[in-house]
Amino acid sequence: MNSLQQQAMFNGFVQEFNFERPHEALNMKCPAEVYTPASRVYNGLPELHYPFHDRPVLVTACGRICIYRRKINISTALAGQSLGIKEVDEGIWLVSFMDYGLGYIDLEQRTLQPIDNPFGPGVSPMS
Repeated sequence: MNSLQQQAMFNGFVQEFNFERPHEALNMKCPAEVYTPASRVYNGLPELHYPFHDRPVLVTACGRICIYRRKINISTALAGQSLGIKEVDEGIWLVSFMDYGLGYIDLEQRTLQPIDNPFGPGVSPMS
């Protein structure tokens, strides 16, 4: 099955899921019957500035950044976004998105070592 066939099957599933199949959690209504669009308009992210970093870098469409002609994989989820980078030790760079540290890049290894997920569940040590 090619990607166009997969997309056609997925489109059929979305149609059935939203318009034809009632859901018990919605009092046997279809999602399309209870959906209302958001009242607020989404205008995207604000212009990002990194005043405490050495410089901003742009993530390419394939999810990479370039530092000193070295390509480092970050994530395609951040494609097109501006990140801040700051050298914290020789050849070691902190990479940030907005107010969140993503990880550290070692230029020799050309890899991003992630920092713990700032959105993950907080686990308190047991007393």
